[in-house]
Amino acid sequence: MRIARVVSRLNLGGPARQILASDPRLAARGHSVRVFAGTPRPGEGDLFETARAAGVDVVRVPGMGGGTPWTGALRARRFLRRALRELRPDVVHTHASVAGFVGRRAARGLACARVHTFHGHVLEGYFPEPIARAFVGVERRLARETDRLVAVSHATADDLVRLGIATEEQLVVVPPGAELGRLLALERADAPGELRRRLGAGAEAFLVGVLGRLAEVKQPERALAVFELLAARHPHLHVVFVGDGDQRGALVRRIQALAPPLRERAHLLGAVEDVAPVLAELDAVLLTSRTEGLPVALVEAGAAGLPVVAARVGGVPEVVAEERTGYLGETVDELAFGLDRLVSDPAEARAMGARARLRVEGRHGADRLADSLEQLYASLVEERACAS
Repeated sequence: MRIARVVSRLNLGGPARQILASDPRLAARGHSVRVFAGTPRPGEGDLFETARAAGVDVVRVPGMGGGTPWTGALRARRFLRRALRELRPDVVHTHASVAGFVGRRAARGLACARVHTFHGHVLEGYFPEPIARAFVGVERRLARETDRLVAVSHATADDLVRLGIATEEQLVVVPPGAELGRLLALERADAPGELRRRLGAGAEAFLVGVLGRLAEVKQPERALAVFELLAARHPHLHVVFVGDGDQRGALVRRIQALAPPLRERAHLLGAVEDVAPVLAELDAVLLTSRTEGLPVALVEAGAAGLPVVAARVGGVPEVVAEERTGYLGETVDELAFGLDRLVSDPAEARAMGARARLRVEGRHGADRLADSLEQLYASLVEERACAS
Protein backbone atom coordinates (compact mmCIF):
# COMPACT_ATOMS: atom_id res chain seq x y z
CA MET A 1 0.00 0.00 0.00
CA ARG A 2 0.97 3.63 -0.52
CA ILE A 3 0.37 5.40 2.78
CA ALA A 4 0.52 9.15 3.43
CA ARG A 5 0.65 10.32 7.02
CA VAL A 6 -0.02 13.97 7.87
CA VAL A 7 1.00 15.25 11.31
CA SER A 8 1.01 18.84 12.54
CA ARG A 9 4.60 18.56 13.79
CA LEU A 10 7.15 15.97 14.83
CA ASN A 11 7.79 17.43 18.26
CA LEU A 12 8.75 15.33 21.28
CA GLY A 13 5.14 14.30 21.91
CA GLY A 14 3.19 11.09 21.50
CA PRO A 15 2.16 11.26 17.81
CA ALA A 16 5.77 11.63 16.66
CA ARG A 17 6.99 8.80 18.88
CA GLN A 18 4.26 6.54 17.48
CA ILE A 19 5.26 7.36 13.92
CA LEU A 20 8.89 6.56 14.77
CA ALA A 21 7.74 3.24 16.20
CA SER A 22 5.37 2.05 13.49
CA ASP A 23 6.42 3.53 10.16
CA PRO A 24 9.85 1.88 9.78
CA ARG A 25 8.09 -1.44 10.44
CA LEU A 26 5.40 -0.74 7.83
CA ALA A 27 8.11 0.16 5.32
CA ALA A 28 10.01 -3.03 6.14
CA ARG A 29 6.86 -4.99 5.32
CA GLY A 30 6.87 -3.58 1.79
CA HIS A 31 4.52 -0.62 2.14
CA SER A 32 5.42 2.83 0.83
CA VAL A 33 5.01 5.33 3.70
CA ARG A 34 5.55 9.07 3.45
CA VAL A 35 5.10 11.41 6.43
CA PHE A 36 4.14 15.04 5.86
CA ALA A 37 4.98 17.13 8.91
CA GLY A 38 4.82 20.77 9.91
CA THR A 39 7.20 22.76 12.11
CA PRO A 40 7.17 22.57 15.94
CA ARG A 41 6.90 25.60 18.18
CA PRO A 42 10.12 26.89 19.78
CA GLY A 43 11.18 24.71 22.70
CA GLU A 44 9.08 21.69 21.69
CA GLY A 45 11.98 19.80 20.09
CA ASP A 46 11.91 18.43 16.56
CA LEU A 47 12.21 14.74 15.62
CA PHE A 48 12.20 15.43 11.86
CA GLU A 49 15.87 14.51 11.35
CA THR A 50 15.58 11.65 13.85
CA ALA A 51 12.75 10.21 11.74
CA ARG A 52 14.79 10.61 8.58
CA ALA A 53 17.77 8.87 10.21
CA ALA A 54 15.44 5.99 11.15
CA GLY A 55 14.57 5.53 7.48
CA VAL A 56 11.22 7.34 7.54
CA ASP A 57 10.38 9.24 4.34
CA VAL A 58 9.54 12.67 5.78
CA VAL A 59 8.55 15.87 4.00
CA ARG A 60 8.28 19.29 5.65
CA VAL A 61 4.97 21.06 4.96
CA PRO A 62 5.39 24.84 4.75
CA GLY A 63 2.90 26.83 6.78
CA MET A 64 1.80 23.96 9.06
CA GLY A 65 2.71 23.47 12.71
CA GLY A 66 1.60 24.16 16.25
CA GLY A 67 -0.69 27.18 16.39
CA THR A 68 -1.02 27.33 12.60
CA PRO A 69 -2.72 30.58 11.45
CA TRP A 70 -5.37 30.43 8.74
CA THR A 71 -2.95 31.86 6.17
CA GLY A 72 -0.51 29.08 7.01
CA ALA A 73 -3.28 26.48 6.77
CA LEU A 74 -4.15 27.64 3.26
CA ARG A 75 -0.52 27.47 2.18
CA ALA A 76 -0.12 24.02 3.73
CA ARG A 77 -3.29 22.75 2.06
CA ARG A 78 -2.12 23.87 -1.38
CA PHE A 79 1.25 22.18 -0.83
CA LEU A 80 -0.36 18.96 0.39
CA ARG A 81 -2.92 18.90 -2.41
CA ARG A 82 -0.14 18.90 -5.01
CA ALA A 83 2.00 16.40 -3.08
CA LEU A 84 -0.86 13.94 -2.53
CA ARG A 85 -1.96 14.05 -6.14
CA GLU A 86 1.59 13.24 -7.18
CA LEU A 87 1.89 10.42 -4.61
CA ARG A 88 -1.57 8.90 -5.32
CA PRO A 89 -1.80 7.18 -1.93
CA ASP A 90 -4.13 4.33 -1.08
CA VAL A 91 -4.56 5.76 2.44
CA VAL A 92 -4.25 9.27 3.86
CA HIS A 93 -3.93 9.19 7.65
CA THR A 94 -4.07 12.51 9.50
CA HIS A 95 -3.26 13.16 13.15
CA ALA A 96 -4.63 15.76 15.62
CA SER A 97 -6.64 18.88 14.86
CA VAL A 98 -4.47 21.07 12.62
CA ALA A 99 -3.19 18.28 10.38
CA GLY A 100 -6.65 16.72 10.45
CA PHE A 101 -8.22 19.85 9.01
CA VAL A 102 -5.48 20.62 6.49
CA GLY A 103 -4.83 17.02 5.42
CA ARG A 104 -8.43 15.95 4.95
CA ARG A 105 -9.25 19.08 2.96
CA ALA A 106 -6.20 18.47 0.78
CA ALA A 107 -7.26 14.85 0.16
CA ARG A 108 -10.69 15.78 -1.21
CA GLY A 109 -11.26 14.29 -4.63
CA LEU A 110 -8.60 11.60 -4.26
CA ALA A 111 -9.54 7.95 -4.71
CA CYS A 112 -8.11 6.91 -1.34
CA ALA A 113 -9.21 5.88 2.12
CA ARG A 114 -9.12 8.65 4.72
CA VAL A 115 -8.25 7.99 8.36
CA HIS A 116 -7.96 10.50 11.19
CA THR A 117 -6.60 9.90 14.69
CA PHE A 118 -7.73 11.79 17.77
CA HIS A 119 -4.82 11.72 20.23
CA GLY A 120 -7.25 13.13 22.79
CA HIS A 121 -9.20 16.29 22.01
CA VAL A 122 -9.74 19.91 23.04
CA LEU A 123 -13.45 20.01 22.23
CA GLU A 124 -14.66 20.50 25.82
CA GLY A 125 -13.41 22.61 28.72
CA TYR A 126 -10.51 24.06 26.78
CA PHE A 127 -11.85 27.03 24.78
CA PRO A 128 -14.77 29.42 25.44
CA GLU A 129 -18.11 27.77 24.67
CA PRO A 130 -18.76 29.49 21.30
CA ILE A 131 -15.33 28.49 20.02
CA ALA A 132 -15.74 24.93 21.32
CA ARG A 133 -19.11 24.63 19.52
CA ALA A 134 -17.50 25.85 16.30
CA PHE A 135 -14.70 23.28 16.59
CA VAL A 136 -17.23 20.50 17.23
CA GLY A 137 -19.12 21.59 14.12
CA VAL A 138 -15.95 21.51 12.01
CA GLU A 139 -15.03 18.04 13.29
CA ARG A 140 -18.52 16.73 12.56
CA ARG A 141 -18.30 17.93 8.96
CA LEU A 142 -14.81 16.51 8.49
CA ALA A 143 -15.93 13.19 9.99
CA ARG A 144 -18.54 12.79 7.26
CA GLU A 145 -15.75 12.59 4.66
CA THR A 146 -13.51 10.30 6.74
CA ASP A 147 -13.66 6.51 6.37
CA ARG A 148 -12.42 5.72 9.89
CA LEU A 149 -11.83 7.75 13.01
CA VAL A 150 -9.16 6.35 15.31
CA ALA A 151 -9.20 7.02 19.05
CA VAL A 152 -6.16 6.25 21.18
CA SER A 153 -8.35 5.25 24.13
CA HIS A 154 -11.87 4.03 24.82
CA ALA A 155 -12.49 7.19 26.84
CA THR A 156 -11.68 9.34 23.80
CA ALA A 157 -13.92 7.15 21.62
CA ASP A 158 -16.80 7.56 24.08
CA ASP A 159 -16.36 11.35 23.99
CA LEU A 160 -16.46 11.41 20.18
CA VAL A 161 -19.72 9.46 20.13
CA ARG A 162 -21.25 11.58 22.89
CA LEU A 163 -20.34 14.82 21.10
CA GLY A 164 -21.92 13.56 17.88
CA ILE A 165 -18.65 13.62 15.94
CA ALA A 166 -18.43 9.90 15.17
CA THR A 167 -20.72 6.93 14.85
CA GLU A 168 -19.81 3.62 16.42
CA GLU A 169 -19.32 2.19 12.92
CA GLN A 170 -16.71 4.82 12.06
CA LEU A 171 -14.67 4.40 15.22
CA VAL A 172 -11.78 2.10 16.01
CA VAL A 173 -9.57 2.23 19.10
CA VAL A 174 -5.86 1.81 18.44
CA PRO A 175 -3.85 2.23 21.66
CA PRO A 176 -0.50 4.01 21.34
CA GLY A 177 2.67 2.07 20.78
CA ALA A 178 6.31 3.06 21.14
CA GLU A 179 9.84 1.72 20.86
CA LEU A 180 10.11 0.03 24.26
CA GLY A 181 13.15 -2.24 23.89
CA ARG A 182 15.69 0.04 25.61
CA LEU A 183 13.21 1.00 28.32
CA LEU A 184 12.29 -2.60 29.10
CA ALA A 185 15.98 -3.38 29.52
CA LEU A 186 16.71 -0.53 31.95
CA GLU A 187 17.94 -1.44 35.38
CA ARG A 188 18.14 0.89 38.37
CA ALA A 189 21.77 1.68 39.25
CA ASP A 190 22.86 1.64 42.89
CA ALA A 191 25.07 4.72 42.52
CA PRO A 192 23.88 8.15 41.31
CA GLY A 193 24.16 8.58 37.56
CA GLU A 194 24.67 11.64 35.40
CA LEU A 195 21.19 13.07 36.01
CA ARG A 196 21.44 12.89 39.80
CA ARG A 197 24.93 14.34 39.76
CA ARG A 198 23.68 17.18 37.57
CA LEU A 199 20.78 17.89 39.94
CA GLY A 200 22.84 17.46 43.10
CA ALA A 201 20.60 14.58 44.21
CA GLY A 202 22.16 11.56 45.89
CA ALA A 203 21.14 7.93 45.68
CA GLU A 204 18.81 8.44 48.67
CA ALA A 205 16.78 11.14 46.87
CA PHE A 206 13.35 10.22 45.52
CA LEU A 207 13.05 11.76 42.04
CA VAL A 208 9.56 12.19 40.61
CA GLY A 209 9.50 13.21 36.97
CA VAL A 210 6.88 15.34 35.20
CA LEU A 211 7.19 14.40 31.52
CA GLY A 212 5.79 16.38 28.62
CA ARG A 213 5.27 19.83 27.18
CA LEU A 214 5.07 22.74 29.59
CA ALA A 215 1.67 23.68 28.21
CA GLU A 216 -1.44 24.94 29.97
CA VAL A 217 -3.34 21.71 29.32
CA LYS A 218 -0.58 19.75 31.11
CA GLN A 219 -0.91 21.98 34.23
CA PRO A 220 2.75 21.85 35.33
CA GLU A 221 2.11 24.29 38.19
CA ARG A 222 -0.31 21.74 39.62
CA ALA A 223 2.54 19.23 39.76
CA LEU A 224 4.61 21.79 41.66
CA ALA A 225 1.72 22.19 44.11
CA VAL A 226 1.77 18.42 44.75
CA PHE A 227 5.50 18.64 45.46
CA GLU A 228 4.97 21.57 47.86
CA LEU A 229 2.44 19.60 49.89
CA LEU A 230 4.93 16.78 50.48
CA ALA A 231 8.27 18.61 50.54
CA ALA A 232 8.40 19.14 54.32
CA ARG A 233 7.26 15.59 55.09
CA HIS A 234 9.82 14.09 52.68
CA PRO A 235 13.02 16.19 52.65
CA HIS A 236 14.60 13.82 50.13
CA LEU A 237 11.80 14.33 47.54
CA HIS A 238 12.77 16.14 44.32
CA VAL A 239 10.56 17.06 41.33
CA VAL A 240 12.05 17.12 37.81
CA PHE A 241 10.21 18.75 34.87
CA VAL A 242 11.28 17.10 31.59
CA GLY A 243 9.97 19.21 28.73
CA ASP A 244 9.58 22.75 27.49
CA GLY A 245 6.83 25.02 26.24
CA ASP A 246 4.98 28.28 26.65
CA GLN A 247 4.35 27.73 30.37
CA ARG A 248 8.05 27.59 31.19
CA GLY A 249 8.22 31.24 32.25
CA ALA A 250 5.30 30.93 34.66
CA LEU A 251 6.75 27.75 36.12
CA VAL A 252 10.18 29.35 36.59
CA ARG A 253 8.56 32.22 38.50
CA ARG A 254 6.66 29.77 40.73
CA ILE A 255 9.83 27.84 41.49
CA GLN A 256 11.76 31.02 42.24
CA ALA A 257 9.03 32.01 44.70
CA LEU A 258 9.62 28.85 46.77
CA ALA A 259 11.62 28.96 49.97
CA PRO A 260 15.33 28.31 49.18
CA PRO A 261 15.45 24.72 50.53
CA LEU A 262 12.47 23.75 48.35
CA ARG A 263 13.68 25.73 45.34
CA GLU A 264 16.83 23.60 45.25
CA ARG A 265 14.72 20.44 44.92
CA ALA A 266 12.57 21.60 41.96
CA HIS A 267 14.38 21.18 38.65
CA LEU A 268 13.71 22.19 35.04
CA LEU A 269 15.50 19.83 32.68
CA GLY A 270 14.12 21.18 29.40
CA ALA A 271 13.15 19.18 26.31
CA VAL A 272 14.90 15.80 26.06
CA GLU A 273 14.84 13.74 22.87
CA ASP A 274 16.17 10.53 24.44
CA VAL A 275 14.21 9.95 27.64
CA ALA A 276 15.73 6.56 28.48
CA PRO A 277 18.71 7.91 30.52
CA VAL A 278 16.32 10.18 32.44
CA LEU A 279 13.79 7.44 33.17
CA ALA A 280 16.62 5.21 34.36
CA GLU A 281 17.21 7.54 37.31
CA LEU A 282 13.66 8.51 38.24
CA ASP A 283 11.70 6.79 41.00
CA ALA A 284 8.19 7.69 39.81
CA VAL A 285 6.31 9.77 37.25
CA LEU A 286 3.65 12.40 38.01
CA LEU A 287 1.02 13.53 35.47
CA THR A 288 -1.34 16.41 36.29
CA SER A 289 -2.97 17.14 32.91
CA ARG A 290 -6.45 18.59 32.59
CA THR A 291 -7.21 16.33 29.62
CA GLU A 292 -5.43 13.44 27.87
CA GLY A 293 -6.02 10.80 25.23
CA LEU A 294 -3.69 8.03 26.35
CA PRO A 295 -0.28 9.51 27.23
CA VAL A 296 2.75 7.88 25.60
CA ALA A 297 4.78 9.31 28.50
CA LEU A 298 2.99 6.92 30.87
CA VAL A 299 3.58 4.00 28.49
CA GLU A 300 7.30 4.81 28.46
CA ALA A 301 7.34 5.22 32.25
CA GLY A 302 5.76 1.81 32.69
CA ALA A 303 8.24 0.21 30.28
CA ALA A 304 11.04 1.72 32.36
CA GLY A 305 9.60 0.04 35.46
CA LEU A 306 8.30 3.22 37.10
CA PRO A 307 5.09 3.63 39.11
CA VAL A 308 2.82 6.53 38.20
CA VAL A 309 0.69 9.06 40.03
CA ALA A 310 -1.71 10.61 37.52
CA ALA A 311 -4.85 12.65 37.09
CA ARG A 312 -7.86 10.47 36.37
CA VAL A 313 -8.61 11.96 32.95
CA GLY A 314 -9.24 10.55 29.48
CA GLY A 315 -7.57 7.22 28.83
CA VAL A 316 -5.16 7.43 31.78
CA PRO A 317 -7.04 4.69 33.72
CA GLU A 318 -6.60 2.43 30.67
CA VAL A 319 -2.81 2.46 31.06
CA VAL A 320 -2.52 2.86 34.86
CA ALA A 321 -4.03 0.06 36.93
CA GLU A 322 -5.01 1.83 40.14
CA GLU A 323 -3.16 0.61 43.25
CA ARG A 324 -1.37 -1.99 41.12
CA THR A 325 0.85 0.11 38.85
CA GLY A 326 0.19 3.51 40.38
CA TYR A 327 -2.33 5.87 41.92
CA LEU A 328 -4.98 8.06 40.32
CA GLY A 329 -6.52 11.25 41.70
CA GLU A 330 -8.66 14.21 40.76
CA THR A 331 -7.40 16.89 43.15
CA VAL A 332 -3.97 18.09 44.25
CA ASP A 333 -4.61 16.48 47.64
CA GLU A 334 -5.48 13.12 46.09
CA LEU A 335 -2.41 13.19 43.86
CA ALA A 336 -0.25 14.12 46.84
CA PHE A 337 -1.73 11.21 48.79
CA GLY A 338 -0.73 8.79 46.04
CA LEU A 339 2.79 10.19 45.74
CA ASP A 340 3.17 10.11 49.52
CA ARG A 341 2.45 6.38 49.50
CA LEU A 342 5.16 5.77 46.89
CA VAL A 343 7.77 7.87 48.69
CA SER A 344 6.92 6.27 52.05
CA ASP A 345 7.20 2.71 50.75
CA PRO A 346 10.01 2.40 48.16
CA ALA A 347 9.69 -1.39 48.05
CA GLU A 348 6.03 -1.20 47.05
CA ALA A 349 6.86 1.56 44.56
CA ARG A 350 9.38 -0.76 42.88
CA ALA A 351 6.84 -3.61 42.87
CA MET A 352 4.29 -1.33 41.19
CA GLY A 353 6.89 -0.39 38.61
CA ALA A 354 7.58 -4.05 37.88
CA ARG A 355 3.86 -4.67 37.35
CA ALA A 356 3.65 -1.61 35.09
CA ARG A 357 6.45 -2.99 32.94
CA LEU A 358 4.60 -6.27 32.42
CA ARG A 359 1.37 -4.41 31.65
CA VAL A 360 2.70 -2.11 28.92
CA GLU A 361 5.05 -4.64 27.30
CA GLY A 362 2.17 -6.71 25.97
CA ARG A 363 -0.12 -3.81 25.08
CA HIS A 364 1.92 -0.92 23.75
CA GLY A 365 4.89 -2.22 21.78
CA ALA A 366 5.83 -0.92 18.35
CA ASP A 367 5.04 -4.21 16.59
CA ARG A 368 1.53 -4.26 18.00
CA LEU A 369 0.91 -0.70 16.80
CA ALA A 370 2.25 -1.51 13.32
CA ASP A 371 0.04 -4.63 13.17
CA SER A 372 -3.07 -2.64 14.13
CA LEU A 373 -2.43 0.08 11.56
CA GLU A 374 -1.61 -2.39 8.80
CA GLN A 375 -4.83 -4.31 9.43
CA LEU A 376 -6.86 -1.10 9.48
CA TYR A 377 -5.37 0.21 6.23
CA ALA A 378 -5.75 -3.13 4.46
CA SER A 379 -9.40 -3.44 5.46
CA LEU A 380 -10.16 0.05 4.16
CA VAL A 381 -8.38 -0.53 0.86
CA GLU A 382 -10.34 -3.77 0.45
CA GLU A 383 -13.63 -2.02 1.26
CA ARG A 384 -12.95 0.57 -1.43
CA ALA A 385 -11.99 -2.09 -3.96
CA CYS A 386 -15.22 -3.99 -3.28
CA ALA A 387 -17.29 -0.80 -3.52
CA SER A 388 -15.86 0.00 -6.93
